[in-house]
Amino acid sequence: MPVSGGMAGTSIARPLDITSAINGNPAALRQHHGTKFSFSGTWIEPTFNVANAGNHPLFGVTPFPQNKSEAQGVAAGNIGWTRELGELGLPATLGVALVAGAGAGSDFRHVPESNGTYASILALDIISSAAVDVTDRLSAGASIILSNTTLAGPFVGSTGASYDYGLRGSLGVTYDVMPETTVGFYWKTKVGYTFNNLVNFGGGFQDVSLDRPETFGFGLADSSLMNGKLLLAIDATYLVYSETSLLRAFYEDQWGIQLGAQYSCTDRLRLRLGYAWAENAMRDIVPGSGGGVAPPGGAEHIQYVQSLFPAFNEHRISGGIGVRHVLPGVHFDMNAGGMFEDSQTFGDTTTSLASYWVGGGLTFEFCRGSMR
Repeated sequence: MPVSGGMAGTSIARPLDITSAINGNPAALRQHHGTKFSFSGTWIEPTFNVANAGNHPLFGVTPFPQNKSEAQGVAAGNIGWTRELGELGLPATLGVALVAGAGAGSDFRHVPESNGTYASILALDIISSAAVDVTDRLSAGASIILSNTTLAGPFVGSTGASYDYGLRGSLGVTYDVMPETTVGFYWKTKVGYTFNNLVNFGGGFQDVSLDRPETFGFGLADSSLMNGKLLLAIDATYLVYSETSLLRAFYEDQWGIQLGAQYSCTDRLRLRLGYAWAENAMRDIVPGSGGGVAPPGGAEHIQYVQSLFPAFNEHRISGGIGVRHVLPGVHFDMNAGGMFEDSQTFGDTTTSLASYWVGGGLTFEFCRGSMR
């Protein structure tokens, strides 16, 4: 996201860009006035290495030294629009967005010993949101999200790519404890997909089921310091992987903490900084099946696939800059960040991962666009 991306993603209590509000806590739409349109994008470049030390004849993988994934980076684009209904006498705001909900991939097909190992997931979310003022301090919101997701691989063998649609929803609230202090909470349901005829283990093609997890988020934002020039925010999120299909074979439930700050140097210039910590979610012991399929290598096969979906990097940093009114009613924001390198061994397979990203966007304000 154009602004929260520079603040490690903090956006639950007081999101400073409209796509963060639509995608996260819809109640925070009431903090954006007039009509706004935002177009933003981020390039995410990973460095993903895998080495395998074991023989896995059941799924055709033999030992190979460390190799780098040849999968391309991810171009994640977001488009958002909000419309306040105050001129109609309604204390409400509407929002719609197209958001890159998930995107990652690995490709080791250039390594013969990997037997064509590759994996990819890409999700595009179409979101419709609405928020209302319940009282002068309390706002509530809801979103309906139509998600289109493509899964390629990931089981070694005769695999391809398949796509499916899913529907999920979210509910959120914000409350102004004081004029300078806001708290927020949201709940987002899980969404399930069935990828038809994705994998063939020799007995015909089988469907694979996968869920994106139910998510809870709580945030606090405060601008009482330095005469309101400094905004500090903290978010906590909890992802319930234990109730998902396929991903629960790889991950435990996961906590995440984000810390973000924005300093207004002038009426036009903003500087941003953030740090995020995400709990290592990788399971130590995996089951013999996942996503409704039982691969020929059982738990050994699942563990090998688990190494292609790393979620063990705990530390990320980001920074950003914002310039208001680069043209009348047009604001520019950019951000950059990185995920520190880490590695983990899964049975006979060792994975290491690091990444960086660079993004930016433009926001167009119409009517009385501002932040309260």
